[in-house]
Amino acid sequence: MTFTPAEWPRKLRSQEWFGGTGRDAIYHRGWMKNQGIPHDMFDGRPVIAILNTWSELTPCNAHLADLAQRVRAGIYEAGGLPVEVPAFSASESGFRPTAMMFRNLAAMSIEEQMRGLPMDGCVLLAGCDKTTPSLLMAAASTNLPSILVSGGPMLNGHFRGERVGSGTHLWKFSEAVKAGDMTPEEFLEAEASMSRSPGSCNTMGTASTMASMSEALGMALSGNAAIPAVDARRRVMAQLSGRRIVQMVKDDLKPSDILTKRAFENAIRTNAAIGGSTNAVIHMMAVAGRVGVDLTLDDWDRCGRGVPTIVNLMPSGKYLMEEFFYAGGLPVVLRRLGDAGMLHKDALTVSGGPIWDELQDIVNHNPDVILPVDRALAQEGGIVVLRGNLAPKGAVLKPSAASAHLLQHRGRAVVFEDIDDYKARINDPDLDIDEHCIMVLKNCGPKGYPGMAEVGNMGLPPKILKKGITDMVRISDARMSGTAYGTVVLHTSPEAAAGGPLAVVRNGDMIELDVAARRLHLDIPDAELAARLDGWTPPAPLPASGYAWLHAHHVEGADTGADLDFLKGCRGAPVGRDSH
Repeated sequence: MTFTPAEWPRKLRSQEWFGGTGRDAIYHRGWMKNQGIPHDMFDGRPVIAILNTWSELTPCNAHLADLAQRVRAGIYEAGGLPVEVPAFSASESGFRPTAMMFRNLAAMSIEEQMRGLPMDGCVLLAGCDKTTPSLLMAAASTNLPSILVSGGPMLNGHFRGERVGSGTHLWKFSEAVKAGDMTPEEFLEAEASMSRSPGSCNTMGTASTMASMSEALGMALSGNAAIPAVDARRRVMAQLSGRRIVQMVKDDLKPSDILTKRAFENAIRTNAAIGGSTNAVIHMMAVAGRVGVDLTLDDWDRCGRGVPTIVNLMPSGKYLMEEFFYAGGLPVVLRRLGDAGMLHKDALTVSGGPIWDELQDIVNHNPDVILPVDRALAQEGGIVVLRGNLAPKGAVLKPSAASAHLLQHRGRAVVFEDIDDYKARINDPDLDIDEHCIMVLKNCGPKGYPGMAEVGNMGLPPKILKKGITDMVRISDARMSGTAYGTVVLHTSPEAAAGGPLAVVRNGDMIELDVAARRLHLDIPDAELAARLDGWTPPAPLPASGYAWLHAHHVEGADTGADLDFLKGCRGAPVGRDSH
């Protein structure tokens, strides 16, 4: 794919606000000058918004204020005018009921900032799970020249000689406490080792996955994904990105030029190779929907087949993002995919050239972190899409985090009607369950929780853990953290709260999982399933007002990205109407 830059100089969008000598221009410029901006900064040069999701209640992004200053320096160096704009920050660790409830609200609010304010291009400062997709969704909708800068992962955790991954070891240690293998006091001691520097999760969780997706899509500079938050090279990346966005505006290089079907296929294969989060499915589908690319679950299954997981990082492997960076980071993975014929080498990036041009001199510095194919963690690393009478519109499973012996399994359903039912019963020693059963969780999808929380990786009952069993088949319409692991079937669609077949599964029903055959089947006669569905009633009334009402009435299913139904399609970025 080739890109032809626009002519420069030309009149930019921001001049609709700041250009000329009329009353309106003086009004807009005059207010901006109260910040001490010299008059010549309004001479037609690119006005670049630094869309900053910094927040002290979004711990992954709490260091972005510093990175914003580096971006600002780069913009000035390249001859642009930087303006920092606070953007909605959906914190994965803090927001209730779940940050996913507010991803679409964040995207919508950022999109309207981009539409209504005098900016010619944007630097998207992201970190935490939902901040990256919300910024990408907004950029896709407005189609203003944009480049993403990730905050970077935190440093490795260490506890009593053990490498500790954020999230991954939280689940592991929590299960160990329930099994009696770790004391509560030891758990509290381990807490201090989990998050010991600024940055996002140090595992290949959703934050690191989405940083990798941004780079694989071509929306970030090469090498952006893995640089640790506290490494000086992260600041350099921010400054270089500030320089680059100014030229992107001059060239009129837009998201619609970069976010093509071929770019999304590159990202899907990358997700398989890195053992990325299942959350990437739902976020990438939403971004594709915003830019008007027809991306489906079938594309995930098709493109992921035959792609081995070669990045040896938790939760699938043993290392963390720090080692991934030292080994060469995502460019090594992309080079491997290209050499194997699994990369569209001509896909355009924010550099203005094809992705392959940036990968010529890449070296793998640690083959135990980025593995050779014959030592891959999983030869079939792509996200598996399952279908059947239990998931007519699909469900997903991450094979690199699953147990091989459970990938073909038939078991008795133990049903939890919602997350409160699960919490109330899971520790009951009289719960009728054994390791051969299949745990089923309902009403935790986009409408159901509401918001689709990361509760799909249900913790096992203590009486199972005490037998030394650490994995069982689990099925839900929920999501799970990218830091989690296990044989977990997620995003089951249609969801239970929308009357999908999951809603009528009963205790004692037999369920078949066959990953190789891509099959998820509820073993009851078709007539009985139909009768159960006819008798189904919604579990609870929908919210009566506010954003919760809007979300409940307009959120789509997980199979299409769980976006709001009225926000799809590339619509460009019209200049805001001047009311003064």
